[in-house]
Amino acid sequence: MQSEPNLDTILSTYWGHSSFRPQQREIIRQVLQGKDAFALLPTGGGKSVCYQLPALVMEGITLVISPLIALMQDQVAQLKAKNIKALALTSGLRKSELDTRLDNCIHGNYKLLYLSPERLEQELVIQRIKHMNISLIAVDEAHCISQWGNDFRPAYRKLAQLRALKPEVPCLALTATATPWVVDDILEQLEIDKNALFKTSFARPNLSYTVRPLEQKQEKLLEILKRFSGPSIVYVRNRKATQEVTAFLENRGLAAAYYHGGVSNDQRLKRFEQWKNDHIQVMVATTAFGMGIDKANVKTVVHMELPESLESYFQEAGRAGRDGQRAYAVTLLNTQDEIRLRNQFEKGLPEVAFVKKVLKKLYSYFQIAYGEQPEEGLRFDFNDFRKAYDLPGQKTYNALLLLDRHGVLVLSQEFQKKTQVHFGYSHHQLQFYLVRHPQYQTVTEAILRMYTGLFDQVTSIQLEAISIKAGLSQDEVHQTLLELEKDEVLQYDYQQFDTQIQFLVPREDDRTVNVIAKSIKAQNALKKRQIQDVIDYMKNDHLCRSVQLLSYFGEKQQQPCGICDVCRDQQWFKAHKNAFAKAEQDIKQLLAQQSLTSGELEQQLSVPLRLLLEVLDDLLKEEEIELISPNTYRKKT
Repeated sequence: MQSEPNLDTILSTYWGHSSFRPQQREIIRQVLQGKDAFALLPTGGGKSVCYQLPALVMEGITLVISPLIALMQDQVAQLKAKNIKALALTSGLRKSELDTRLDNCIHGNYKLLYLSPERLEQELVIQRIKHMNISLIAVDEAHCISQWGNDFRPAYRKLAQLRALKPEVPCLALTATATPWVVDDILEQLEIDKNALFKTSFARPNLSYTVRPLEQKQEKLLEILKRFSGPSIVYVRNRKATQEVTAFLENRGLAAAYYHGGVSNDQRLKRFEQWKNDHIQVMVATTAFGMGIDKANVKTVVHMELPESLESYFQEAGRAGRDGQRAYAVTLLNTQDEIRLRNQFEKGLPEVAFVKKVLKKLYSYFQIAYGEQPEEGLRFDFNDFRKAYDLPGQKTYNALLLLDRHGVLVLSQEFQKKTQVHFGYSHHQLQFYLVRHPQYQTVTEAILRMYTGLFDQVTSIQLEAISIKAGLSQDEVHQTLLELEKDEVLQYDYQQFDTQIQFLVPREDDRTVNVIAKSIKAQNALKKRQIQDVIDYMKNDHLCRSVQLLSYFGEKQQQPCGICDVCRDQQWFKAHKNAFAKAEQDIKQLLAQQSLTSGELEQQLSVPLRLLLEVLDDLLKEEEIELISPNTYRKKT
């Protein structure tokens, strides 16, 4: 085992940290002694250092099992920037490229190899692992091994076979969110002793959890972001919403950008760097934004819609306040959110018969014969696929996710444009054509200056680069190429993809799904329970938010946090014992003059929203006021 000063030096040299976070040193020492460990560290607890640092110290290569392709790629890029040799076996690799990377792991002095659990089902991968000098097996997102965990992936269950293959190699399991029964399942599946569990408290004493019931979400969002002006994340449900909310914030003077799985890799990287370096305040994102974020000074995380599980919520909310300063996790809630959540996730749960249908349609779409298994990844536009077979969008996507989690295929979202041209005219014919059509000269000359071989072969081009060179928009370049193709000057092949799949098993139709049918039913039942847990949490305005969350993850907190919305309201009630009666009188007076919404009443009365809603509820029961629309009140005559 390396001495403590050496560990501190490595931490400082490669990660720039002056000290270890809680439990990191103890976990690293356990691993360096050749012992198993289970690291249950909350979001921002520094899990990756717990296996990356030992990888540098120990002889050989560390295997990192991870279900997240984007996170693998991100971590490999970060490690390479630190001059640490790392590789990832991502989807879409040709067999020859996979073979080369595995050889590099055996002979190339690499320190870390990232791979999905499904890769362990490939005989080629297993055979090469046998010849690797493995120093550590790190199982990231270890909750995926449990059928009771968020995002269960059955392929994780086969990690026991990897341990049997290398019984002398220590295993480190890591996760940020796990309920007590999930923890027990992880320990049992990976055969880790319960005494090797390293856990820090999930309590975040600096993070204020708030649930705000209201109808006008965007105005309240603007108010929150202006009040707490530090770096912020706003989570929404879909891609369209990211753009709409970003446009709203920009029109109101806030620096914002949007981030989702359909944004190109270059744009995602650019926007992330702008946000990370505080050039923009707000990142409006789907859950595609979050894993691996290392930004300590996030002031506010706002959920515009309900998350799909408390595990997801705790991770996303926990990205605020990692610097220890007061931070805010706010959920904006209206009367339709529960219905939308159930519609999206309960009604979108694919039953076994539907999963079979989607898989068969995939085989037809790509013309895959029975018994065949394509070696390469297959790219396509998801909406084109579902429309071709009249399939419902969310349910179809969830079916693909299930097939991914159960090792039938690997699903990844990646926005790509395949753009190729081949000139059919000779140089002389082209020049003569441009004399008669000068409006196409700028784009054509830009392409000729940037690329060679255009007259001899099909050549891949980039519209963005051409638009910059020509001083035109990408759409203008695209339209010009369409006109040139119409005049048979060139061949123009333009395709757009947002999804890639790679089949992991040969086509066997119903038999493939029958094997996983029991697990699909169990996962659907779990998802329904998780949705109910979210709804119960959002509705419970009598128990401290922090106490509720910690209880969910098996941790008892005796004292309320004092800073969540529930605690703040209770403190206000104690300080204003007579406020209820006065609010009741004021509300009746206001509603006698005009009909008002709860939001308008809140602005005029300046009382806590919880008090306002309780008074309104009492007045409705006493039939002194009435509802004339879902959120508008008037005095009853």
